[in-house]
Amino acid sequence: MNAPAGSRRLRVDPVACDGRGLCAELLHELIELDEWGFPIISDQPVPPDLELLAQRAVSACPVLALSLVSVPADTRPGPARGGGGAPVAAPDPRLPRQAVRLRP
Repeated sequence: MNAPAGSRRLRVDPVACDGRGLCAELLHELIELDEWGFPIISDQPVPPDLELLAQRAVSACPVLALSLVSVPADTRPGPARGGGGAPVAAPDPRLPRQAVRLRP
C-alpha cells in the first residue's frame, strides 16, 4: 500500500552512499551536494508534484543508498493531530533528565 502524496520523505544511508551525485542531478529541487559530493537532503516531506522524480532518483541510485520512507502520522504537520501543526520532537538523549518530585 502506498502512502498518500506528500507524506513521504527521502532518506540517505550515509554508509552506503559513495557520493556519485546522481540523485542530485535527477532531483536538484530536493537534494544538494556537499563539497565532497555527498547528498544533503531536507527533512521536509516530498511535495506531491515531485513524488515521481523522487522515486526515479531512488531507483537510479547505483548503491541503493537513497530511499523514500513514509512519514509517521504523528509527525505530519497539520491540525489533524490537534497541535498547531509543528512536529513533536523526541527528547535529546544527550541532555540530562530532570527529576520530577512527586508529593506523598
